[in-house]
Amino acid sequence: MNIEQKILDTIKKIVSDKYELTPEEGFIMVEIPKDNSNGDYSTNIAMRLTKIIKRNPHDIAEEIKTELINNVEEIQNIEIAGPGFINLWLKKDSMANIINTVLEMNDNYGHSNAGNALKVLEEYVSANPTGPLHCGHARGACWGDSVARIMNAAGYKVTREYYINDAGAQMMNLGKSLLGRYRELFGLDFTLPEDGYHGPDVIEIAKEIKEKDGDKYLNMPEEEAVLALKEVGRELELNRIKKDLAYYGCEFDSWISEQWIVNQGMVEKAVAKMKDMNLLYEKDGAIWFEATKYGDDKDRVLKKSDGYYTYMTPDIANHLYKYDRGYELLVNILGADHHGYIPRMKAAMEALGYPRDNLQVDLCQMVRMVENGQEVKMSKRTGNAITLRELIDDIGLDCARYFFLSKALDTHLDFDLTLARTKSNDNPVYYAQYAYARICSVLRQAENGYQKQETYNLLTHSKEIDLLKYINEFTDVVADAALTISPNKICNYIQKLATYFHSFYGACKINDKENPALTNERLALADATRITLKNALYLLGVSAPEVMEKE
Repeated sequence: MNIEQKILDTIKKIVSDKYELTPEEGFIMVEIPKDNSNGDYSTNIAMRLTKIIKRNPHDIAEEIKTELINNVEEIQNIEIAGPGFINLWLKKDSMANIINTVLEMNDNYGHSNAGNALKVLEEYVSANPTGPLHCGHARGACWGDSVARIMNAAGYKVTREYYINDAGAQMMNLGKSLLGRYRELFGLDFTLPEDGYHGPDVIEIAKEIKEKDGDKYLNMPEEEAVLALKEVGRELELNRIKKDLAYYGCEFDSWISEQWIVNQGMVEKAVAKMKDMNLLYEKDGAIWFEATKYGDDKDRVLKKSDGYYTYMTPDIANHLYKYDRGYELLVNILGADHHGYIPRMKAAMEALGYPRDNLQVDLCQMVRMVENGQEVKMSKRTGNAITLRELIDDIGLDCARYFFLSKALDTHLDFDLTLARTKSNDNPVYYAQYAYARICSVLRQAENGYQKQETYNLLTHSKEIDLLKYINEFTDVVADAALTISPNKICNYIQKLATYFHSFYGACKINDKENPALTNERLALADATRITLKNALYLLGVSAPEVMEKE
């Protein structure tokens, strides 16, 4: 247990035992003051308690101060400030104990059991297999991948799933588009559906089909040819998507087809179950779900009067299948245009007996690609949207992922291509990776390396203490990022950790031949920082290079 958590748990026990209260999660806060002259840690618990127990906050703070000193041996001093802030200073060597924790845990530092092995199914990307992934998909792809990495590190059991939307009208349009391009290659008259796919990828796939199968599809009735080409196109487009995602560092544990869900009869079973639970009614020849009873703004049609299901119905079946497989928390990362999806799907799951909050849907807001201050909408090569692969080839995998992850998913993002190409400290991913490379250089320059110590009594400089405190925060930051599904919190942590290290490096001579004992302890601190930074970068799917070059 880190010191901050120990202080927090001790305060919880004091509040429970002394004041007979059971505080809600988040009621007690222990923070690192912005100004370290106000202590290593600070809490405002006395002022929060005064509203409940109606006593002077300064008196409450004095009581808590006494209990903390008696129960947390790492505390050197406590002062009461202002109306009742409790500021704590730790013994100089107590914070440095985190070094050995990091060195011993190595790649596992930052991991915890916060998630209590909760089974999570995370669905993300789930783009139609009708074209290449573009920059809009890229944000959700790396976000979902990073969420899985973070949640697994925090003790959840996450399965990454891609839901293949391959049962709708868009797939028929793919088949018709391919037939048109295929006929064009033979010099025949052709038509492309107005709402079909006119991009260069369809032309390339048509060429692949011609090279492999010759004129096979010219000898079929048109309807049969469209159906056949739809299936061929689906497989080729899906294979391309899989390759692009792997190129982007995104792997999936499960690929579930909407058409497979339909073919298994799961849609009919879902509707029958809802009917048996009296959740449906008929009106104007259609079957409706009484969604308004469960928080939606209107009832929803599940089966239209023409006998066809709406797109919502197989989605309900898909979510039931997720629960049937034993998952306890469902996380969906969807595009911003799915905002109406959230209340209706939550309503359906609640109506079927599942806790509303067990389905969490996060929407991926729009990305604007910017170059030299101007918006860039089209690929220079194709004249269409910039594809995921083009973006990676342009600015590199690390920049692509880090820039997308640096802002909360529900905010619009201006992706600065010019900055992403820059090899300077203005580029946040370069700044973080340069800190890592600098640490590696320091460790290489140490002639005899370092020896791990039982205690690190010599690390008393304010820059050393700041760095130690922040390394100590990492496990809690990972747990919080997992709970809130917020990889951007890891980006924020990385930037601050790099800043703390650069400040330490500038203020403290690490390799000091005149002081080998201090050198040994500072090298251990540098290595603990290296491990923490590497582990944080891994959670984002970003590499930790040992050598870097400036422009």
